[in-house]
Amino acid sequence: MTDFTLSEGASAGFRFVDLFAGIGGFAAALRGFGGSPVYSVEIDPAAAKVYELNWGHSPLGDITEDANDNVMRVPEHDILAAGFPCQPFSKSGAQRGMDETRGTLFWHILEIIKAHHPTVVILENVRNIAGPRHRHEWQVIIERLRAEHYFVSEVPAVFSPHLLPRERGGRPHVRERVFITATYDPTGVMSGRVAEPPVENRSLREQEWDLEADLPLDDDHHAEGCELSADETAWVDAWDDWVRLMWQIREAEAEAAGEPLRRLPGFPIWVDDWRTIDSVEIPAGTPSWKAAFLRKNAQLYTDYQPAFDAWLRKHEVRDFPPSRRKFEWQAQDTRSLWDCVMQMRPSGIRAKRPTHVPALVAITQTSIVGSRERRLSPREAARLQGLPDNFTFGSQTPAASYRQLGNGVNVGVVWHVLREHAKRDEDVLKTTDVGQRIFHALVTRAPESPDDVLESVVGAAQARRRNVLGDPRGR
Repeated sequence: MTDFTLSEGASAGFRFVDLFAGIGGFAAALRGFGGSPVYSVEIDPAAAKVYELNWGHSPLGDITEDANDNVMRVPEHDILAAGFPCQPFSKSGAQRGMDETRGTLFWHILEIIKAHHPTVVILENVRNIAGPRHRHEWQVIIERLRAEHYFVSEVPAVFSPHLLPRERGGRPHVRERVFITATYDPTGVMSGRVAEPPVENRSLREQEWDLEADLPLDDDHHAEGCELSADETAWVDAWDDWVRLMWQIREAEAEAAGEPLRRLPGFPIWVDDWRTIDSVEIPAGTPSWKAAFLRKNAQLYTDYQPAFDAWLRKHEVRDFPPSRRKFEWQAQDTRSLWDCVMQMRPSGIRAKRPTHVPALVAITQTSIVGSRERRLSPREAARLQGLPDNFTFGSQTPAASYRQLGNGVNVGVVWHVLREHAKRDEDVLKTTDVGQRIFHALVTRAPESPDDVLESVVGAAQARRRNVLGDPRGR
């Protein structure tokens, strides 16, 4: 990156700490901005190894041992970044919030903030942390930051990489995450102002994504470790046959009635509940949404029973596992399941148009790219999170890489949120030498997209690791 001019008294660069570091999504953005790491910590050995391969030092450690009532091993710094564990707030977890042990990890972040009062704090978590079930926990976090004299919005900043254009670091990846960004303001420069979220949950793109070109997808149809099993291929083939059958039925109906072509059913298809409409029995206490789906499935089966029965026999669908006897079509006018992006979910096979990929998650639901007849490759998944192609996962299994990427942050979104935060808080940042350095690094000096610098930043860090031996904790 090019040199830049600072205002009088300021010097270049800023120091950052990377808590719950994972494989280094925050590190990628902060190093891209020109920041220098002074501390990083990650408790998972596999993720810490990938971090070390790419950033030159291992963050392996435990924040509860490094920052507590008796110990403060985290050094002074200017920006604190933390994608703290989401399980206490996630829809897929018990949602016990701060009553769960992992939920108290915020308090270790707070101990660091009290000790050092970094100029900027950026925290990331799942969308559900700002939901109604965790209103108390959300308010506690905001109030604790304000008690330490931070200017912070009470309204959550929610953003997803698919909302950004590609030239600003966006990706065809629907992944809403909540960010809390705060600036230290002990003298009350921002007093009397309402802290608005630095970004809005709205699209900055004018056109929809094309996964093939915009990610881009690899040409290889046989990426190692990404292949479909024979059973998975059979399940997709069967439901592809059903999709084609339904389109034939819809076309015949439209032609006979002289009406526009209707789309395929959008409600979940439950083979186990296919029965004639006059034989449907809804047990007492059945939720209204489920009762509606049962009736819709019965009506659909009643309307097309001969064709559906033949399809069931042809593919022996009733012998599929229960979750593969369920199907959800969200692909609108797409004509073949093999042209879709699919997920093998516990709730069934879900199909979407190949314009974007659903959120990467840390469990086994890696998307299947129909046009490649395989799962998304780790390299493609890394691109979805904004990591450059020279980012390495070493020799670990694809499953481990998927899990780490599902736990990570999207680099382009972090880049966008930090830039917009600095613009929002320009007045207070420019009152101190450190704040000026941060503002110039994040706004004046930085390009619009991290893509312009990340390959060289990762390459330089990897080269330093190869050529320089140092403290494995990077301290």
